[in-house]
Parts: sequence; C-alpha cells; structure tokens
Amino acid sequence: MTVTIVVVSHSEKIADGATELAAQMAPDVLILPAGGTDDGRIGTSLEKVLAALGKAGEDGAVVIADLGSAVMTAESALEFAGDPPDVVLADAPLVEGLVAAAVAAQGGADVRGVRRAAEAVRGPGRRPLPSASDAVAEGVTGAGPDYTGDFELVNQAGMHARPAAKIAGGLASLDAEVAVNGVDGTSMTALMTLAAGKGSVLHVEAWGVDAERAVNYVGGLVQAGFGEP
Repeated sequence: MTVTIVVVSHSEKIADGATELAAQMAPDVLILPAGGTDDGRIGTSLEKVLAALGKAGEDGAVVIADLGSAVMTAESALEFAGDPPDVVLADAPLVEGLVAAAVAAQGGADVRGVRRAAEAVRGPGRRPLPSASDAVAEGVTGAGPDYTGDFELVNQAGMHARPAAKIAGGLASLDAEVAVNGVDGTSMTALMTLAAGKGSVLHVEAWGVDAERAVNYVGGLVQAGFGEP
C-alpha cells in the first residue's frame, strides 16, 4: 500500500486531468479526484471530499487543493472526519505539488514525507541556490556545492515530463538544495525548460544534509534511463 492523495479542485475536469497526469508518474498510488460540485458546476463539494477520504488506504492520505475556498472545503472535511492523524492537508500548487507528492508516495514515503514533497515545490518559499554569481568584490566565490555529479541522458526522449517529475518528486523529499544545470531540481517545470535531449549531460550540484543522496538519486535515475527505452 501507499499513501493516498486526494485532489480538491473547483473544476471536475481539472481534478480529473491532474489526477490522470500524476497517475502516469505513480501507477501504484491511489489518487482520488474531488472536483466540482455535486451537480457538475464550478465549485467544491464537502460530500465529494469526504467520499474520497473514505476510500483512502490504511497508510493515510494527503489532500491537495487548488484555491482558497477549496482549501476551506478540505479543512471542513478533515474536521468533519475528526481530524484523523493520518490525513493531512498540503499547502502546495495543485499540479506540480500533486506530481511531486505522487512520485514521493510511489517511492514509499509516509504521509509527512509526501506532504513535504508537495510543499517543497513552492518556489518562493525555498532558499536561493548558491551560485558563482555570488562572488564578493575580491573575486572569491561563495561556498561551493557539497556534492556534484555529471550524468549523460541515455533515454531516447530525454528530459520530458516523466523524468522531470521523478527527479523533482524524489529530490523534494530530501533535506538538500539541488541545482540541475543551474535550475531548481525540485521544480518539474524548471527541469522541463532545460529541453535536454538524449546525450545531454546533467550537471548536478547539491548542498545540505542529504546532498550526497540527492546526487546519487539523480545519477541512478539517469543511468537507468528513468525506466524508459
């Protein structure tokens, strides 16, 4: 079993689409959409959220919502259910947070780990990555990365959505700041903008407690071709 993820959106189509996308990255994770009102209009439904929570597995659930009133509906559902300790609400962007959460759940993370993965993709909340541009007047640069690695993409499609999601989701659950070719390694969107094709080299820099694990994690994915041809 894995952690269940509940997707709360004002739009049934958005909830269904986001769920479909995340399921491509995490086929073993139960992802339940709870979008729109009971009569198919734009809005949220307490009953839909409660029904989804009722289907959650024994490993708990993480709820991700799109806008303010959806968050309120999710909070009301948790209160109505008695605030179960194994069900938590993540403060994360719907699509990117959902994908990161799904990848973390696929990897076996617990409820707190899945929530951390989802919330870690909030770009503005993360500390800026060190870079050579941080040089002081004397020409001495800031502290270099704790670990680095260079890995050549071997999968035919290169850095598309699935590899980007696997990298971002896994890194988001680690205690490390990671740059991949200069962009935030926990951002699926940023990784996709690299447009790195087969044969491109990913230069990974990592800082923090899990820096070595982070570099090894990316290297392992790349060298295995992300499980693709």
